[in-house]
Amino acid sequence: MSLSGGRGLLAPRHGLWLLGLGLPLGLLLALGVGRFEIPLRNTLGILLSQLIPLEPWWSDIEERLVTWGRLPRVLLAALIGAGLAVAGAALQGLFRNPLADPQLIGVSAGAACGGVLAILLDGSGTLLVVLALIGGLGALYFVRWLAGSGGGESVLTLILAGVVVSAVFGALVALAKFVADPQNQLPTIVFWLMGSLAGADYPRLLLGAVATSIGLFMLWLIRFQLHVMSLGEDDARALGLPVTRVRTLALIAVALITAASVAVCGVIGWVGLVIPHLTRLLFGAHFAAFIPLTALLGALYLVGVDTLARSLSDAEIPLGALTALVGAPMFAYLLRRLRRPEGA
Repeated sequence: MSLSGGRGLLAPRHGLWLLGLGLPLGLLLALGVGRFEIPLRNTLGILLSQLIPLEPWWSDIEERLVTWGRLPRVLLAALIGAGLAVAGAALQGLFRNPLADPQLIGVSAGAACGGVLAILLDGSGTLLVVLALIGGLGALYFVRWLAGSGGGESVLTLILAGVVVSAVFGALVALAKFVADPQNQLPTIVFWLMGSLAGADYPRLLLGAVATSIGLFMLWLIRFQLHVMSLGEDDARALGLPVTRVRTLALIAVALITAASVAVCGVIGWVGLVIPHLTRLLFGAHFAAFIPLTALLGALYLVGVDTLARSLSDAEIPLGALTALVGAPMFAYLLRRLRRPEGA
């Protein structure tokens, strides 16, 4: 599966127009969809009334549901989807590995361990978010320390260090489940680890927006360097690129995005793995447009999946389980399609 891509089904500029118009429309539709349906006209009126004075033709229940229930959740889903998709794209280029995603470097496991510790301490949502962020960034520190302990840091040692750190934090999470109160704490831990945006509110949206925006901005600043890194470290050094510095900045940005995601909504997989490949298939891999296209597609994808998670049944489906159910067959299809020219 090539990371260089080639020509997609649509030109990048057409993709930017399509996704740039499709994302706001998708957000608007998601605000009205759920177990309590709200007409599109009412949803649009409620949003406009926050900007200009309007005589309401909608009910108070509809307004509260849109402004305080669904709006922060839909915006957070778009933000997390964009962040995880771009983080996956950055790691795939950095490691030159089409199977790289944010869970590869151990940040997800570290953030999950921090969140589980907060639940064991009976901490509030604020403590959970803070400890998850600390756990994710701490996992990155241990990965860098372990990878550089032999005198040099290579892609292979980073991947192996990520596997080791993920295993350690995964074991700690398993021990936490073992000692947790089976009546109260254990169900909370299990449901949170499966990922959910049910607890989305404006404070979590603000925290996720700050951390994810910083990470996305860092990756945007080094997008050209990441494109050169995808050619290989030796070629990048021959072109005068500061490989170690670029790798460090990219890993810090990915860690911020991933830790923020786990902190506000639990562990959500497959977004960073599937969306970059889908972007390459649809729009090619033109480096100038690849990151914006990946962010827009990731945002639209997770908004759609989260809408399904809260609409398909009376009991909300865990978001992490649904992204796996949707993402795994999609990735299998992409794998078959992208390898077809090499086959018979």
